[in-house]
Amino acid sequence: MADQENHFAPDHLFGHVKDSKQFEVPRIFQSIDPFHAVHVEGSHAHVSIFQPFEDFEPITLVHTGQEAVDKMVEPLDLKLTKFMILEVVAALVMVAVFVLLGRKLSGGGRPRGRFVNMFEGLLLFLRDEVARPAIGRHDADKFLPFIWTLFCFILGCNLLGMVPWAGSPTGAFAMTGALALITFGVVVLAGMSKLGPIGFWAAQVPHMELPGPLSIFLKPMIFLIEVAGLLIKHFVLAVRLLANMFAGHLVLAVLITFIAAAWNIDWGLGIWGVMPASVGAAFALSLLELFVAFLQAYIFTFLTSLFIGMAVHPH
Repeated sequence: MADQENHFAPDHLFGHVKDSKQFEVPRIFQSIDPFHAVHVEGSHAHVSIFQPFEDFEPITLVHTGQEAVDKMVEPLDLKLTKFMILEVVAALVMVAVFVLLGRKLSGGGRPRGRFVNMFEGLLLFLRDEVARPAIGRHDADKFLPFIWTLFCFILGCNLLGMVPWAGSPTGAFAMTGALALITFGVVVLAGMSKLGPIGFWAAQVPHMELPGPLSIFLKPMIFLIEVAGLLIKHFVLAVRLLANMFAGHLVLAVLITFIAAAWNIDWGLGIWGVMPASVGAAFALSLLELFVAFLQAYIFTFLTSLFIGMAVHPH
């Protein structure tokens, strides 16, 4: 019989979907591991990630007073995590794909093959249906490389979450927050490049016909509200992607956990009663998660384009 640990405990469930210093693997891998890298603890097996800076103390620790929040936000330190490795994997796959596409299209001839046509169609969709309508035909093309890279990177990280025992880097606030911060920088720099530093920040206050004394009183307040709104929009951009990806994988973990919970009661119930229903529901939800992976990459990219368009064309 399986161990009697509480499989539905928040720490147990969050541990399967949050970032960590190890990769979880099936226990059977220990019997075929020639390097003895697989370690078994109870009912779990994992491969630890080498930590070159393990002796360094965390730079900052999060203490909000809310236990759930403190567990979700990792301390700022120098450790290597599985999400970092998966981000590098996604970036290397992007480089390999882009180099291959560049070589095939460098001659300027007609695109041939399903692989090339798929990516060309995706790129044209982002240009014609996302970037140009949101930013404008004259300004969109210079931002297209950033938008294209952003979309492919987010999509790659989302799809890695569909790989068993891997994980989705976009399910961590550090990842989505960094993407939102980069987007914020591009938006501000794009606006200042187009309108000038003073012109961009002055454009945050809409033109209003106000008497002098009232203008002096209201315009600074409106400016602060608009700047706060600019920051909040990008914060929500990070939270939206995080919430959708983290919640989806958490629900998948719960569905599979029903099998272990039923096994603790009766192994026959776990195998013949709960397992078919849990696996079927997890399979159906995985198809939905596959759609969500593309959808969330599109939404993040579309909102980024919209924010850039609002910055370069404030009125």
